Amino acid sequence: MTVARWLSLALPLLAVLAVGARERDRAVRAAALLAFLTAGIGIAALHEVAGLADWYAFAPVDGSYRGMPVDLWIGWAALWGPLPVLLRRVLPLPVALGLLLWVDAVAMPALHPLVSLGPHWLVGEVVGLLTVALPAQLLGRFCADGRHLGARTFLQVGVFSALLLWFVPTLAFEFGDGSWAALTGLDRTGMLVVAQLALLVATPALAAVAEFAVRGGGTPYPWDPPRRLVTTGPYAYLANPMQVSAVVLLLFTAAATRSVALVLAAVSACAFGAAVAGPHEQHDLRVRYGVSWRSYRRQVRDWWPRWRPYSSGPPAVLWLDDDCGPCAATWRMLARRHPVGLRIRPARQHEHVLWRAEYVGGDGHTERGVAAVARGLEHVHLGWALVGWTLRLPGATWLAQLVTDAMIAAPHPARPEGEPCPTPSSVSSTAPSPPSASTASPASPPAPSVPPPG
Repeated sequence: MTVARWLSLALPLLAVLAVGARERDRAVRAAALLAFLTAGIGIAALHEVAGLADWYAFAPVDGSYRGMPVDLWIGWAALWGPLPVLLRRVLPLPVALGLLLWVDAVAMPALHPLVSLGPHWLVGEVVGLLTVALPAQLLGRFCADGRHLGARTFLQVGVFSALLLWFVPTLAFEFGDGSWAALTGLDRTGMLVVAQLALLVATPALAAVAEFAVRGGGTPYPWDPPRRLVTTGPYAYLANPMQVSAVVLLLFTAAATRSVALVLAAVSACAFGAAVAGPHEQHDLRVRYGVSWRSYRRQVRDWWPRWRPYSSGPPAVLWLDDDCGPCAATWRMLARRHPVGLRIRPARQHEHVLWRAEYVGGDGHTERGVAAVARGLEHVHLGWALVGWTLRLPGATWLAQLVTDAMIAAPHPARPEGEPCPTPSSVSSTAPSPPSASTASPASPPAPSVPPPG
């Protein structure tokens, strides 16, 4: 049994090291590491499900984590994660998955009595390949080759969410105090409240991830970073929104599960970010972006957000139909609050016919409809920005747009000057009057490009 455990650890690791030593591309090695992390977390989750489904079980041995030998766990993660990624040039994905299934089909029975197989263990193998090995391979291969930005961003969010919200707390409960029972014992209302509060805490991080992808062309993974300096969205208020959300989520989970160990994990994450990750990231960004980065960091801090957003470069433009009530009311609301780095223009002056509100960032990024208004809210202050980020959560924008179109006004092109507004009479008869020049003129004075620290 001891020999089997050592071989299960040594053979996959030696194969990874041998193949990895020939790989000179740092991005590929980093992608292999990410695939290893993905497979490791996934195998830990698969082990929990396998115990409930009676697919397989491990003999009680020393050096186990929740009943799974750590050496087998590491070797298995190396086999399902980095090795096929490093060999992707000669192992297409279907071939790699087929070989992994064959290796497991041979190795699992050979590991008896360390591994006890249930009657449907092959079902567990197929489920594991589809839910663990396949995502690990997709993420590793996409990151290694710089392909499918949206897909690899989505997969990274899934991996880091599982790490933060399930694996780290479970590890803390295993070796410290607390348990999931405090949460699972809540009634439906309590669970819903906890879930909503957690989503609220996570919203700035999710918006920051989206900002990295759509405005920066990169991901949160340090070796797959944005290609452009991102100072918009949550980064207009805080230099490290993902770290702050992660620490607050850990503290929130610690409070919900009554775990002191998880509080220590949150403090450790905060210390690591401040003492290790932060300085390394700042050095890298200073080298890559120079003056732009230094100007940004003089105005935007880590850990403590600004109240009003940082802005530099050309102002953004929000095009609104000033002849229709809801848009006019939105215009007046924004203008009264003196948005930073944002100009509001009547849609009739746009070079194209607009069917909905349109936002054009100083970098050329565009949004339409509810998403455009949500972008406009980011230019007001932190409170309204949080509303805007919430509106841009996956699914929330679609739902808000659906409700807006159904209950406020059907989408219609903004009218050319002198032509009547085509909204339903029930809407236009009750709509507030268009903004006057004194309250929200098209040339509402923009805030300075770099506002004073807030």
